[in-house]
Order: sequence, then structure tokens, then C-alpha cells
Amino acid sequence: MRLFLRFVVPLFIAIGIIAYVVVPLMENLMAQWFVRDLDLRSKLISSTLDDSLFDVLDERSKTKIQSFFDRVKQDERMYAVGFCDKKGLLAYKSGELPTDVTCPATGSGELASQVLQEPSGPLHVAFHVIQGSGGTLGQLVLVHDMSFIQRRSAATKQYILYVFLAVSVIVAAVTTLMAWLTWRGWISGARALFRSNGFRHPLAPGTHPELQPIVRDLRELIRDLETDRRLRDDSQTTWTPRALKELLHKELSGDEVIVVSNREPYIHVKRDDHIEVQTPASGLVTALEPIMRACSGTWVAHGSGSADRDFVDAHDRVAVPPDHPAYRIRRVWLTEQEESGYYYGFSNEGLWPLCHIAHVRPVFRTSDWEQYKRVNEKFAKAILEEVKTDDPVILVQDYLLALLPRMLREKLPNATIITFWHIPWPNPEAFGICPWTEEILDGLLGSSIIGFHTRQHDMNFVGTAERFLECRVDRASWTISYGGELCAVNHYPISIEFPGRLLRQAKPVQDARSIIRKRYGLAKDCLLGVGVDRLDYTKGIAEKFLSVERLLELHPEWIGRFTFVQVAAPSRSRIERYRELGAEVRSTADRINQRFGSGVYKPVILSTHHCEAEDVLDHYRAAELCFVNSLHDGMNLVSKEFVASRDDEQGVLLLSKFTGSSRELPEALIVNPYHLDQCAEALHLALTMSPEEQRDRMRSLRGVLHEFNVYRWAGRMLMDAARMRQRSRFLSRVAATGWDTTISQ
Repeated sequence: MRLFLRFVVPLFIAIGIIAYVVVPLMENLMAQWFVRDLDLRSKLISSTLDDSLFDVLDERSKTKIQSFFDRVKQDERMYAVGFCDKKGLLAYKSGELPTDVTCPATGSGELASQVLQEPSGPLHVAFHVIQGSGGTLGQLVLVHDMSFIQRRSAATKQYILYVFLAVSVIVAAVTTLMAWLTWRGWISGARALFRSNGFRHPLAPGTHPELQPIVRDLRELIRDLETDRRLRDDSQTTWTPRALKELLHKELSGDEVIVVSNREPYIHVKRDDHIEVQTPASGLVTALEPIMRACSGTWVAHGSGSADRDFVDAHDRVAVPPDHPAYRIRRVWLTEQEESGYYYGFSNEGLWPLCHIAHVRPVFRTSDWEQYKRVNEKFAKAILEEVKTDDPVILVQDYLLALLPRMLREKLPNATIITFWHIPWPNPEAFGICPWTEEILDGLLGSSIIGFHTRQHDMNFVGTAERFLECRVDRASWTISYGGELCAVNHYPISIEFPGRLLRQAKPVQDARSIIRKRYGLAKDCLLGVGVDRLDYTKGIAEKFLSVERLLELHPEWIGRFTFVQVAAPSRSRIERYRELGAEVRSTADRINQRFGSGVYKPVILSTHHCEAEDVLDHYRAAELCFVNSLHDGMNLVSKEFVASRDDEQGVLLLSKFTGSSRELPEALIVNPYHLDQCAEALHLALTMSPEEQRDRMRSLRGVLHEFNVYRWAGRMLMDAARMRQRSRFLSRVAATGWDTTISQ
């Protein structure tokens, strides 16, 4: 009874203190938190609306400005909106703006906020400076309704009191019982242990067997803490180029960073009597180029341009981008025979169809495999010539360089090698078709970290390694122990730069619509669908055309009112299957146009030429829908590029369920590319979708891109690399003391 009272009385005293002291303090603290959250929310809304408001103000149309403010005010917590001009006068406002709100003095600078007490309840008022090319245009006024805070505080107070009352009774009873049961046993056990073994560090070699359960618990605790820290870092970081630079300086202490890929981000090409700099239409380049701008470093790549040799120095290096150099490319030169066997042969006639499972039989030749090994060795030699330290961070990109990690590991045992596999990894049975499965797995497992787009690809790779190699797999920590080395396997969904640099100079949507419709001879009221892909059999281009044909069969009202434009940049035309694909899609387009076309109207337009990024952006902004119909894809960045381009919050994305991005963008219309009726109905739904629903879907999709951009993709990999490097250095120090280091493994 005495033991019971020792716990019960203090608990009830604590409840009284909570009720009369802590709860009021908590209410005050919560109010401060909510005000801070509203400050951040106002700042985010203002930043999001900055460019749009600048465009509206530039047109100087009161009707458009008022319509803009009315759209902003549709937010459920937004009470009123206003705009103060640079003279400090209230130029525009919504009807509910309180009379107490006055414009701050000109040049007040940073965002300031205040709380007004109105008869209807408290209001939060924030100001945000709007900058134009000529200087400050004025300040945006955002007023939020704070009445929801009072409601939440009352509910929270009642909930806390009830919870503590219940917890106090339960804790008192359980604590009393556990204390009585365990005290004697614990003391006697500890005394016996110390008498029999003497005192030793619990993690030292030869630790008493009774402590092994504690060691196992500590291992699990360390893993949980690392996972928690990683999730916390991801959720609390706003990923930008600056954040990525800060990560490198903080976590990697300015360590050397090298990216290696087959494709280079800038290609010098001879065009008649001048030199043209091209940026290839590649998802890999789209994702990595902004990262290299942020991180600097060196990008090692195949110099494939006809004028590439004319622009490198004596060490085959060139600074890029040409207009504002931020990093450098080290170009690797390949002979025609090497390129044929390594790139067109083993990589794209063998591994590409093998991994995509797109009903094209993979072709494996011994001669191609020999060239593949030789080219990987060339890349390894170039990297070794570029590195300045013995422990650089090396990011190896894609299936063309699968042997490179092992080659680098043998020469740079202290390097942190991150290999990212940009295409799908099939199940073990499928990958086992490759005659050199073990060699490829051995090469990849020279990495410190191997990354894929999805967890399913992680599982397939781990299963393949487990089946074909003598290795130990730990699925709790997602690591593979092979040849005395530990390799982590994780999924890092790749993304794009958001908001992108191109979008800041993009044409208005109406201008883009006019330009694209004029280019293809379309009527002004003709609805437009677009597809942007390489001319590849994995992209489902023929299936798109058949879906359009089925749409016109099921809904003939769209004949003459809807046109689908497919931009298909030529790719790997030296491979017979790609040449056959080109002829196939042209034939399908011609047949559909003959069947449903009339006069100048064509339901399907196929454009097979290289498009610059600005031109692709115009297509995105001009379209009512974008159709991504991949038969199998690692991620597919076209889907994310389309969403990023639609700052007008209109347009509909149709997305194949066989893309990695379908797991991140569920607000798109998800389709099965093999189900033509389903695709046709999805096209019809997209063409008839209301502007309100389009806006709701697009806002959600853009929110995903804002949070999960390409800098987050790179940041997560680099954070994992930094932790791995820190852990390795720590274990090296611990090993010198003779302690058992397996706890951190």
C-alpha cells in the first residue's frame, strides 16, 4: 500500500499542476506556434504567387487582378487579399479586407506580420515584397482567419486532461507491479554477474553471454535512430541548390564529388559553318545537370559530339555550361568499334530489352561483352586521372557502366561509390538470361550504395544477388555482404529541378497555345494532346496512337476537335529494332489519319526531330493533356516535366501504371497501356474534365514536385554516403581499441 501511494499521490499532484499551470502555458505556446506556421504559410503562398502576380500586374488590368485575388482567396483559411503599391497605398483588395489593415512604409523590406482582433475573431496579416525587373512593385497583403486556433486549443485541453487522468491510473498500477516483481531479481542477477565475470565493457570482445540480448537491442536501437534521423532530415529540409551545397560542406566537408555517365550534358556539334551546343533529350541529364551546377566537381562522360575534340584542353576537359561555367566535363573518347559493341550492342541490344521486359528479345554477343569491359576500363582510367584524393565520392550512372564500381574499388578502396541504376531491374529469373549475370552483379557490388527508383526494383536486385552469388543479405537493413564488403541497397525516386530555370522565362500559356497550333495548322478551338518521348519501343508510342483511334471510334464527336501530337526524338537508329519501330509508328499514324482525317485535319501528328528544351516546354503549356504511356519505365521524367510546366494549374496527365512515377503522382489518370478501351476513356475524361478538377489535381501534383525535387534525390543519396563515411571512420577508430564493432553493422 505504501509503494502504491508513493506513485499515485505524485501523479495526481502532477495532474493538478498540469490543469492549472501547464495547460495555460501550452495554450499560449500553441498560439505562438500557429502564428509562426501562418507566417511560413504566407511566405510560401507569396513565393508561389510571385511570378504569377508579377505577370498580372504587368498587364495592368483591374479585372484580371481582381480575378487573381478572388482565386487566391478561395483557400479555406484565407480571409482577404490586398496589394499595396510602391507608394504605400492600398491599390487592390478583396471585399473582406479589414479597415484596420494599413500598408507598411515603403522599403520596409522583410516580411512582417501582425495579429488583429476583430469582432468575428482574430486575423493574421502578413506582407510580402513583390520584386520586378525595375525594382520593388509593392507588397502583397495576405489575411488568414485564426478562429480555427481557438477551436483546436479547446479540444486539445480537454483531450490532454482525459488522457493524463487515464494514464495516471494505468501507470501507477503497472509501475507498482513491475517494481515489486523486478527489483529483487535484477539486483541478485547483477551481483551474480559481477562476481562471476568481473566488470567489463558491455561491448568488448568476450562479453558475458547474459549481455548478448542487450547488444542485440542496442543494434536495433542504432538502426531505428538512424532511420528516424534520416526521415527527420528529409522532412525538415527544403531542398534547393543552396541546401545541396550546404549539405556538401556540412556532411561531406567539401569532399571531392565526381559524376560518371555515358551521356554528356553538353555536346558540341558541327552545323554547316558554325558550332552548335546541344543539351541531349535525356532524363539522366535532366536530373543530374542541376545537381552538378549546385555541387561543382567533375563529370566524366563519353565525348560523342562531332566538334567535342575542338573544345577540350590538353587533358580532355571543358568547363560548362558555356555561358556560365560551374563545373567541368572530362571527355572519354571511344572508337567506332568500341561504341558499336559497348553502347549499341551489349547495353542497348542486350541489357535494355532484358531489363524493360518490353517483348523485344535481348541479344548477347561475346564480342559486344568484350567491348563493354574495355570501355568500362577506359572510364575507370579517366576517373583515376581526375581524382585528387584517395576517398572521393563517385556517382556512377546507369546500366552502361555496371562493371565500373568494382574496377574503382580495387584502385580506390576508401572511395564512397554510389551507383544509380536508372532503368528497371527485373526479377531474378529474367535477369538470369544474361550470360554474364555474375560478372555484372560482382561489378555493381563494388559500390558502397546501389540506388533504384522503386522498392520493387530493390527487392528484385537483392533477390538476384542472393540467387546467383555467395553473399549474405540482410533485409532488415537492406545490405548485401559480399567478398568481405558491405553494400547498401536503397530506392531514391529521381525527380526534376522544381521550379525549373526554363519556366521563369516561359511564354504565357496563351502565347504557347497560339504558336503550337499555328505550327501544326490546328484550329484555335481544337483541343490538343501531346506526348514527348524518345523513339523507343518501351515508350508505348504505337499504343498511344491506337488509343487515339479507339477514342474516335467510341466518341466520334472528337473527330475534327482533337489532335494528338507526338514529339519523338530519334534514338539508336543504328539498331534494326529501332528502325522497324520508326516505320511502324509512321505507318500507324498514316492509317489513322487516312481513316479519320479530312482536309487539313489530322487526328495524329508525328514529329521525329530533335526539340530544344524551350520548344518542349511550349508543347507542354499549349496542351490540354499529356499522355505518358510507357510499357515499362524506371521513373519517367516527362510526366514530372509536364506537371512542372503547368503553373496555370490546368491540363491533365495520363500516366501508365508501369512507370515508377505512377507511384508518386496518383492524381494523374493512371492507365494500363495495353488496355486500349481504358486509355480511350481516360482521354475522353481528360478532354471533358472541368477546370476546377484540373486545378485540384494539378495543385496536388505540383505539391509533390515541390517537396520531392531533384535536389532531394541527390541530397538523400549524399546524406547516406556521408553517414557511411562517418561510420567507417568511427569504426576504424573503434577497431583500434579492440572493441566489438559488429554492433554498428
